[in-house]
Order: sequence, then structure tokens, then C-alpha cells
Amino acid sequence: MMKSYLPTIILGSGLLAVSGCSSVMTHTGGQEGTYPGTRASYEMLTDSETSWGYKPFVALDMPFTAVADTVLLPWDLFREDKSLKSRVEASESKNLATNSVIPPVQ
Repeated sequence: MMKSYLPTIILGSGLLAVSGCSSVMTHTGGQEGTYPGTRASYEMLTDSETSWGYKPFVALDMPFTAVADTVLLPWDLFREDKSLKSRVEASESKNLATNSVIPPVQ
């Protein structure tokens, strides 16, 4: 008797497609720190601007994101972000610190 593997393949690819989306997006977007995907998912769940139709998907994805962030934890601890976004943010924070010490000329 031949088994049909099609439902198993469809279910497996569906789970793979939704697993850890927030973790993948935050790691490719240049966010630093530990568990950036889980933090982003939590912020989406608690934000009042997030659509009510989107929140169940975020809640469903959150455990998978936490697992993906745990697997990527060594990478997060030892990487040094050299992305353009992080360099601009560092430059802006340096300028803000300088401007607070030296008041602008009036």
C-alpha cells in the first residue's frame, strides 16, 4: 500500500515558512542585541497600532522565533555590527553627546 506524503510535505513546508520570521527579519535588518526577533514580536503584540488581524500570526510565530533566536544566540553575542544603519546611529549618538556638552551658539 502506497502512502501519500503530500499532506506531510505541505504541512512541513507550511511550518517551515512561518517558523522564526521575526528572527530572520531582525537578523538580516541589522538589529543588535540578544533575542531581537522575540523582542520585535513582543513589541508588535503590545503595540496598539498593530492590526488585530496580524496579531494572531505574530503570536503563532513567537515560539518559533524564540527558538531561532536561541539557536542564533552565539552569533548575537560575538558579532560586531558594521551595517550602515548602526554606523549612522553611532554617529548620531556621538553628535548628540557632543551637542549636549557644547551648547549651540545663540
